[in-house]
Amino acid sequence: MANQQHLDLLLQGPNIWNEWRKNYRRIQADFTGADLELKFLRGVNLSRADLSRAHLQQADFKDANLVKANLSGVDFKGADLRGADLTGANLTGANLTGANLRWANLSGVNLSEANLHRARLIETNLSGAKLIKANLTGAYLNRANLTGANLTGADLKWTYLTRATLTRANLSGVDFKGADLRGADLYQVNLSDAHLSHTYLIRADLRGADLTRADISGADLSCAILSNADLSEANLKGCFIYAISAWDVCLEKTNQIGLIITKEGEPTITVDNLEVAQFIYLLLNNKEVRNILDAITSKVVLILGRFTCERKAVLDALRDELSKLNYIPVLFDFEKPVNRDITETVTTLAHLARFIIVDLTDPSSAPHEVASIIPQCIVPVQPLLLQDETQPRYEYVMFHDLRTRYHWVLPTYQYQDISSLLASLTENIIEPAEQKAQELAQR
Repeated sequence: MANQQHLDLLLQGPNIWNEWRKNYRRIQADFTGADLELKFLRGVNLSRADLSRAHLQQADFKDANLVKANLSGVDFKGADLRGADLTGANLTGANLTGANLRWANLSGVNLSEANLHRARLIETNLSGAKLIKANLTGAYLNRANLTGANLTGADLKWTYLTRATLTRANLSGVDFKGADLRGADLYQVNLSDAHLSHTYLIRADLRGADLTRADISGADLSCAILSNADLSEANLKGCFIYAISAWDVCLEKTNQIGLIITKEGEPTITVDNLEVAQFIYLLLNNKEVRNILDAITSKVVLILGRFTCERKAVLDALRDELSKLNYIPVLFDFEKPVNRDITETVTTLAHLARFIIVDLTDPSSAPHEVASIIPQCIVPVQPLLLQDETQPRYEYVMFHDLRTRYHWVLPTYQYQDISSLLASLTENIIEPAEQKAQELAQR
């Protein structure tokens, strides 16, 4: 319940109120639920009023004038501030949990260390605002204007920022885990050391953004624009990068393992280089570009298999080792159902490859696709098979026939575990494949 004396003083205007505050600074003003008693608080002029540490829970300040007001430490939990003008106000340490600030003007406000958990800031103007170390978890910032705002060290986990404007904002060290940034304008923002793992950045504009040391692992960057962005030492592991635009990107010491270049519903194709990813996808979808490869010595190694938990560890280790040896490994997963001509896709990748590695350990490792590719593509094929003394494995009969008919199919290499496979990789896989590639080139 609001304090009636405090309400009467407040409604006499900011001058009288501020004079009273000077004399009774230790008293905490209480306007809790003021909207329930005095609806005419709506639109009230409280410009430059000192309401610091006041209790304003559930209060109705819709369309109120709070320009340059001192609202530090105020409890605005659940308050209605729709359309209110808070330009230049001081809201440091304020509690705005669940408050409705839709259409409000918070340009140049200081919200450092404020609590905005699940606050509604839809279409709110926060340009030039200070939100240093603010709690914005679960807040709604759809279409909000955060141009030039400073959010250093803020917590934006699970925040909704669809189509928000963050041009030239400082987002250094911000935690965006699980946030929705679809269609957001992040032009020239500072995202250094930010946490963007598993965020939605679909169609986001990140041109010229500083993403140094940012953790973007598992994020969906489909159709995003990253041209001229600095991704030095960033973590892009497992990102979805279908139809991404990434011209002149700085990728020094960037973790680019397992970038997924296909869209949802298609077979998963991963590569380990952002720029190569664009090239591979372009080749898969543009026949004219493929002809350029005739004059290029390829370093691509196509790895075919199943991405089950057991087999993926082997394929990942194989990929990492090939990368160290200056190859460009491309993994193709046959596990998921497909809705396009899978044989044509794999054949295109096979034509780009220096050689192909096929994991035959899983009996369902796409024997049909392999049997269709080998006759069409004269590229060395090196089969692998894990041997277990307790449960011997054998390559399927069809593969033996393929080796008999097509001399570019090499003898199956049988290994005991990942360590032995990697230790013998050069001698038993790469060298035989390279030798066969040279033989084929001379014919």
